[in-house]
Amino acid sequence: MQLEYVDRETYRNKTSTVFIEKLHERHGDFYLLPEGGSNRLALKGCAEIVTDIVTPFDIITVACGTGATLAGIVTALSTDQHAIGFAVLKGADFLNRDVCKMLVESGHQSSHNWHIECNYHFGGYAKTSPELFAFIRQFKSDFGIELDAVYTGKMFFGLFDLISKGTFDRGTRIVAIHTGGVQGNAGFPELTAD
Repeated sequence: MQLEYVDRETYRNKTSTVFIEKLHERHGDFYLLPEGGSNRLALKGCAEIVTDIVTPFDIITVACGTGATLAGIVTALSTDQHAIGFAVLKGADFLNRDVCKMLVESGHQSSHNWHIECNYHFGGYAKTSPELFAFIRQFKSDFGIELDAVYTGKMFFGLFDLISKGTFDRGTRIVAIHTGGVQGNAGFPELTAD
């Protein structure tokens, strides 16, 4: 693999035809993996998350960066199931549009059995707080499961907060997807100090 760094302006135009044509000029023929792997094949793979779950559930939750995992999950839900994506980016209202677009492009009608929670981003992508770190440490102590500070920590924090506020009916069966990423905790001394 060869990493190629781009400035913010170029990054904003990463999906433009001009940018992609320039990549072809420099590198020849290639297969483009979009940010977050958010393409039709990714959605198909993420749909398998749902089909692999053997326990009945009502709600499934996942952390969202690009929304691809959420969109893939939504394609496999039955009409009586609901998905909640927890945005890890500040100002992630664009995620609703992007998830709808991915669903339509994959041949799935954009349904109403999903939504995105935008209140648990802790200031934005990879932004944190002492409260989030305390939650992640307590979660590991209580359940023996490590969460990362960029994605899963925020999702579980949000889910536990919604549960404590009585958002879900008693007896609701919830599956929370842990998407990994704990290796990123090495960048947060608050989580790695013994």
